[in-house]
Amino acid sequence: MAQYQPPTQGKASQLIDVIVLVVLTVGALFVPIWLGMAGAAKSVTAPVANPTWESLNQNAAQAAKYEALGFTPESAHDLILSRFDYSFSIGALLTMIVVIVLYYFLILRFSEVEYREVISEKFGE
Repeated sequence: MAQYQPPTQGKASQLIDVIVLVVLTVGALFVPIWLGMAGAAKSVTAPVANPTWESLNQNAAQAAKYEALGFTPESAHDLILSRFDYSFSIGALLTMIVVIVLYYFLILRFSEVEYREVISEKFGE
């Protein structure tokens, strides 16, 4: 039996593959942030008037670290007191479930097609 030689991919195709993967990765990481769907907290639960490190519940060590980073109590106020918004909508949840299930079936279909191509290349029809 002859040694199997898989089909080769050209350099241009490899470059296009890499570019597409980088664009998809950057998109997956940054598009939700740009759309305001992820990232930093959405709101300050209880703002403090004239904040001090003590009123923000920060001890001396924490205050020193914030100051080393260039923060003052006023500039660190929103950073310290903001809380994440854990709310979600049923529509978004159902959409995500549908996308994941469709992606699963798409991958299964592509895998089946590639598997059949490899079998036919190796053993014939």
